[in-house]
Amino acid sequence: MKKRHEQKLVVLSIVLFLMFNIPFILVFNFEGAVFGVPTLYFSIFSIWLFSIVVSYIVLKRHYE
Repeated sequence: MKKRHEQKLVVLSIVLFLMFNIPFILVFNFEGAVFGVPTLYFSIFSIWLFSIVVSYIVLKRHYE
């Protein structure tokens, strides 16, 4: 794996670590729903989906 791909994945993991900490998660902890899902759950799963997509893009470029 190229060094820059490794660096992108390390940066992604650091960003995810910061985004899944309690102070950031509690920003979305309020009454309300998005498509019938509470905002806290929607934000957690949206961040998780975003990380999967970014990881896929980085790894796909690695194998090309």
